Amino acid sequence: MSLSLLTQDHLDRVAIEVEKGFLTIGELIALGTELDLPISQVVVAEAMIREDKDFDLVTEECFAAFAHNMRALEKGTKDGNSFVLGTVASDLAKQDVGVLIGDELIDRALVYTLATEVGNHEVGLSPCAGTGDSCPYTGLLKALMETGVDLPRVKLTAALILKVGSIYRAGKATTGCNMEGYGAGSPATAAALTDLRGGTAEQVGKAMVLAISPTLAVPCTPRVITRGLCGAHIGSAILIGNLASNLILKSTIPVDIDVDVMIAMAARIHREAAPVITAVNVKYMRPYFSKRPQVEALLSKEQAVGQDDPSNIILAEAREELHAMLESSRPLTRTMGEIVVGGSSIAVGSPTNMARIAHALKKGSIKQVDIELTKDLYNRRSINVPAILMGAMFGSHTSDGDMYGKVMDLPAIKNINITLSEIEEPEVQRIRLTTDQGSVWIDSRNRGGARVAIVDCNPSIEAALAAAKDLGIQVVS
Repeated sequence: MSLSLLTQDHLDRVAIEVEKGFLTIGELIALGTELDLPISQVVVAEAMIREDKDFDLVTEECFAAFAHNMRALEKGTKDGNSFVLGTVASDLAKQDVGVLIGDELIDRALVYTLATEVGNHEVGLSPCAGTGDSCPYTGLLKALMETGVDLPRVKLTAALILKVGSIYRAGKATTGCNMEGYGAGSPATAAALTDLRGGTAEQVGKAMVLAISPTLAVPCTPRVITRGLCGAHIGSAILIGNLASNLILKSTIPVDIDVDVMIAMAARIHREAAPVITAVNVKYMRPYFSKRPQVEALLSKEQAVGQDDPSNIILAEAREELHAMLESSRPLTRTMGEIVVGGSSIAVGSPTNMARIAHALKKGSIKQVDIELTKDLYNRRSINVPAILMGAMFGSHTSDGDMYGKVMDLPAIKNINITLSEIEEPEVQRIRLTTDQGSVWIDSRNRGGARVAIVDCNPSIEAALAAAKDLGIQVVS
């Protein structure tokens, strides 16, 4: 029996939009909401019109696209031995269901995702965005079949997964799991599970937005060549997708971003960030890359220079960097920083503590407050400006939730001049308090944990450091 919910009126309406071009996820969601249809049905409707096929043929062919990947999964589960993942899938498959997190569906999806990755390294996969995203797609579909989901419904889910994959395939332009296994797998899993669990088209979009967010700017391809690491990336697609789906279906968590904006941003970040992040990855990971002696033998002596740095050299450099970081650490029993309202110790806490120092140094009544913030702080001004003003005007602590909530409406704030400017230079946060007895200004740099790095100050850096000490504010370099 066909699972189609589509009427001719539905198809006629979708056809109008199809004539304009390929439909985005956001546009499909809008149609699903308008027609009161699950997004999986609208995805198939688009394909029916575009490919001139009926509902069941579309879903059958979508599922059939995974045939080779299912065989790779079986190889990974039984006796596959990956050059970077070893026998992780067969190790897990031999143990009881629930071996990883105790949820049968998600456990099976995780094991089968890893099995597909192992199989990929031996017999290859049919890729979508990249072979990485085929792993969670295949693993999830196999797990659904083994946990009681009827095959026709699994086939419908395969169509929805491939629609997500098709967009990531178009957006993947360079190396990186942020548009492949982890990046594409997370929203595809979120979409599939939310739709399967009865979520509306709109809820599917919201779940996808949540699932995409953690995957941004994590090009991991160089790390994949190191043993073991890919297992956490590829498995996280299932975990994040499931989490996102449940957050949307089981809570009222607010999600305002359109999914198309999120995907477009992911693709842009992918292109911009991958070259930079990849270079850093290679620097630290290269000594740990899995290598084939026969391949390395092909390099000339000149080519081989710098390709075989001992891991102990990188380890020594890494520890030196960590020792420098730890110079500013606190005693173990006082590791936690100050309480910060507003949701961010770096975006709110650090600017507020800068303002508190300025308040401690000022003399007389404040007539004007001038605030300058670097781009990311400026863009988060809705959460940090109230905190900065409560610190500057009243010396309020970062934990003062009552003042934070009402400060923008207080007469003392409304009766002074306040300016807010954006600075291109990274990390910058500056404040000037003009009073009836002169002015105080602080040029500082933003730091996590509500810490402040003071660059310059009037009346003096020494005065600012003394005030910070009296206030219990941690100053770092």
